[in-house]
Order: sequence, then structure tokens, then C-alpha cells
Amino acid sequence: MLTAEDVKKIAAAAEAEALANKWAVTIAIADDGGHLLGLQRLDGAPPISAHIAPAKARAAALGQRESKVYEDTVNNGRTSFLSAPFDGMLEGGVPIIVDGVTIGSVGVSGVKSNEDAQIAKAGIAALGL
Repeated sequence: MLTAEDVKKIAAAAEAEALANKWAVTIAIADDGGHLLGLQRLDGAPPISAHIAPAKARAAALGQRESKVYEDTVNNGRTSFLSAPFDGMLEGGVPIIVDGVTIGSVGVSGVKSNEDAQIAKAGIAALGL
């Protein structure tokens, strides 16, 4: 499971990646059930990003895959998937997987979706998994 120290490491590394690129984002860190463990809205991040980032994190944790999978599914024509029982089906949610088990996730919102994912992955990389 993610510890409080893990959450701090992820948040610091994700923030550093965002700041290095001058990206104003919100970073959300969730446990394996999609429950919020940490939320950081950087200066200048759009207010809506504080709602979208946790939704991306929840989708990645519960689905045990990157939220981009859901975005691609819809974009490839399976629009009925929009009725799935969760939000955040946009790129930028990344699961944290250890030994094949999802222990949490990071969701980022505020810039282009691929940049959101880049920030999330930088945060996760701080765990040295």
C-alpha cells in the first residue's frame, strides 16, 4: 500500500516535473480504491483541474490501467462506454503497480493530456519501482 511518505515523494516529484516545464496543474494521488490521499493545485492551475485530476486518479486506480485506455476506447467509436460508472476517462491518470498489483494511482489535470500523464509518471518514478 502507499504510505504517507510515498505520497509526499510522488507529490514532490510530480510538482518538480510540472514546474520544470512551467505547467500549472493539479496533482491527485489515490489509493487502490481510488480514495484521495493527496491533492495539490499549483499556482495558476484552472479551478476545474481540482475536480478532473482526482477523477483521473480514481479511474486509473479502479480500472488498474492508464485512464488513456478509456479515452482511446471512446475515441475509437465505442461511445457507449461513456455510460461507465466513473468519470476521469481522459489521459492523465496512471496506476501505481507493484509486482502486478495496483496499489494506487496519480491523476494530473491542467495541461495537454499527454503532458498530464508525463507529470504523473514522473511522480511515480520517484518511488523507484
